[in-house]
Amino acid sequence: MYNDFAPILILSGVAVALIIFSLFLQSLLAPSDKTELKQSIYECGEEAVGSAWVQFNIRFYVIALIFLIFDVEVVLLFPWAVVFKSIGLVAFVEMAIFLFILTVGLVAVWRRGDLDWVKMTIPYGRGRYANLQSDHEQNAA
Repeated sequence: MYNDFAPILILSGVAVALIIFSLFLQSLLAPSDKTELKQSIYECGEEAVGSAWVQFNIRFYVIALIFLIFDVEVVLLFPWAVVFKSIGLVAFVEMAIFLFILTVGLVAVWRRGDLDWVKMTIPYGRGRYANLQSDHEQNAA
């Protein structure tokens, strides 16, 4: 039984040995003069300005997750539609429940306003966004 795993163990040993050898060779051959220019941050040929801790708009992430949820729905819906006749009524009920749950999720996301790409109310707007108002607020004023 152990003879079956011998090629895997040999291959794993050779892989680890090659990694260790290449790291050792790199430490011998690589130049080690660490100047201030080589230690500086390189970003597309531009000098780094400011902090890397910039606030990121979470809307990109939320839209991507919503897209993934409904993309997976479509991926599951196509094979189900192909074999629908052979599966029967139980599969239809299961898919109806699945679609109902996804519809409830879509309604919840829609009501929260996560599908609106441009949100008109910015809690702590600065600069040109400080006096931004929604259409409803503009009509009331």
